[in-house]
Amino acid sequence: MSTSQVSDLVEFVADVAGTKMRVEQNLGEGYVRLRVDEAERRQAKHDIRCVEDAVIELLRNSRDAGAHHIYVATSREANLRTTTIIDDGSGIPDDMKEHIFEARVTSKLDSAHMDRWGVHGRGMALYSVRENSLSAKVVDSAPEKGTAIQLVTDANALPERTDQSSWPTLGCDDDGEQSVTRGPHNIIRSCCEFALEEHDSCEVYVGSPAEVVATARHRVRPSVSAADLLFLDDLSSLPLLERLRVAADARELRSVAQGIGLELSERTIHRILSGQIKPLRNAYARLAHKSSDFGNDERAVNLLVDRRGLRIARNDREEFLRMMERDFAFLSKRYYLDLAEGPKLNVGHGRITVSFKVSSEG
Repeated sequence: MSTSQVSDLVEFVADVAGTKMRVEQNLGEGYVRLRVDEAERRQAKHDIRCVEDAVIELLRNSRDAGAHHIYVATSREANLRTTTIIDDGSGIPDDMKEHIFEARVTSKLDSAHMDRWGVHGRGMALYSVRENSLSAKVVDSAPEKGTAIQLVTDANALPERTDQSSWPTLGCDDDGEQSVTRGPHNIIRSCCEFALEEHDSCEVYVGSPAEVVATARHRVRPSVSAADLLFLDDLSSLPLLERLRVAADARELRSVAQGIGLELSERTIHRILSGQIKPLRNAYARLAHKSSDFGNDERAVNLLVDRRGLRIARNDREEFLRMMERDFAFLSKRYYLDLAEGPKLNVGHGRITVSFKVSSEG
């Protein structure tokens, strides 16, 4: 038997073996009954048709883990896109970090539910994400410390919108409900649609890895006091996002960022520490602000005209207080102050007062 004949025979045997691995029963006339694992693999491929679909699945996963804050860091080099999603949810046990990407594995045995994107909790979302990515992995996670999941996708294999920088606008649907309207169906829009749907339960931040690090350092409140940090030798005992906030210097910050899937150059780290990279607004807040020109907004209130009883909408009040809490970080860093509770807003005749209660341990 010649070398070419041997090669053909090996290829034929491999094809037969591959068919047996995929087919449970040959029904004749070109029809077959697929094995369960092969049917699941094909279903998973169908579930994710673009990188934006994968991002939505990861956002839903963070939401179902009880996350209140979700950070989406995404960047592209040539055809490869790297997306890292970090949350402050319930976290994943160490021995489950690989199993969660397997078919039919779920933590939602009794809590699967339907949302605007379909049924969630059937144990196929993360499996589908991995099947359609070059790689998908849990970079870091621990119970009650949050999770960082990173996926790398090839734009030639998993398409994405050409315009990944434009933000959509906020409008109203036919029923008068708020909805995301004009704008490309890119990653940003996917995050905005999710943020709008879930704005009562969680905040979503989307940007570059550098912007995510800058935002976490500005936004996240440490769960330990400044005094306790002096005796903390290992930042890995803290929740993932808090590590970015409390990293003491450029070397430590770069190491912490790399540890949760955010690769940054030393120059970029120094730009973050010097304040050259501005923190992000959460997607819902930016979307709501972008939807109107405050100079022509019919909802805008002129204090000089209406002094009798100003009423600030709950969403506007909450967003303003979040801005005040973030800006308090300026004093916090300089004078080692910690807030005992969130800032309070009082509205009176011709006066708006914001008060901050400072912790006595600060």
